Amino acid sequence: MKIDTSKVDEVIDSFSGDLSQLIGILQDIQANFNYLPREALVRVSERLEIPLSQVFGVATFFKAFSLTPRGRHQINVCLGTACHVRGGARILEKLERDLSVEAGGTTDDRRFTLESVRCLGCCSLGPVVVIDEDTYGRLNQEKVSKLVEHYE
Repeated sequence: MKIDTSKVDEVIDSFSGDLSQLIGILQDIQANFNYLPREALVRVSERLEIPLSQVFGVATFFKAFSLTPRGRHQINVCLGTACHVRGGARILEKLERDLSVEAGGTTDDRRFTLESVRCLGCCSLGPVVVIDEDTYGRLNQEKVSKLVEHYE
């Protein structure tokens, strides 16, 4: 899939082409495309006049960046000890069935990306799911299905 590199140029220009702002540039590009397309990374390399390997190094070092397309909505299911004991794995399994995608994957329609995380720091609310910026606690399988409907 070809991307519009003019959007990449706009992001770079908004940072005045400042190499020290590479992470911010990549964050804004990812916000535009929901991932970091290879063409965008090549354009950043060209515009900032740095090796492509340096751009890829930063893009692959930070877990916040994705080189594969992500869904419009990010779902994180906590599997830390407290959430696991309270049924976090069952919540994750229910989401995998409902969305027809395994943890770590993105739905075919690119609506959702489903991830498991080790701790969200909300242990007293377990099991916990975070969808985009919204945190939901004390979940069961029925509640989590209704949550996802809200984002469809």
